[in-house]
Amino acid sequence: MAELPSQVSSIAQVIQLAVAPVFLLAGVGALLGVLINRLGRIIDRFHVLQERSAGSLSLPAADPEDPAGFSALSRRARLIHWAITLCTSCELLVCLVIAALFVGSELRVDLSSLIASLFIAAMLALILGLACFLREIALATRFIESLGRTASRYDADA
Repeated sequence: MAELPSQVSSIAQVIQLAVAPVFLLAGVGALLGVLINRLGRIIDRFHVLQERSAGSLSLPAADPEDPAGFSALSRRARLIHWAITLCTSCELLVCLVIAALFVGSELRVDLSSLIASLFIAAMLALILGLACFLREIALATRFIESLGRTASRYDADA
């Protein structure tokens, strides 16, 4: 019977260890919401450009230098897709860290190397996902800057 408090104490320690990864899950989950929202906006913009091209209006997307065109939107969507994939991989790896914590505790097996490896892999996936997100933001910002340059040229000509 003396073993029961020891087991409860052991599980309590594992739960304490699992709290930090759970906060990480919440943070990356919020980031995934932002990424999915950006992907939705890119898809909406793509549909607008498709409708313009079907309506035989002058299509600004035909210009390869136009950052709002199909190719730029495609590049942005690809980057967001990679960011979502990498951040989701991070979430899965963190879940595996938490599971490994409990499995190691219950089976009394030293999984510290596996846990460390999974956590490092999760952080690398998060870093790469954030890098893709930053690159996508740079491409989107380039569009805004090009609009500013076009507006200044228009004002100078007028």
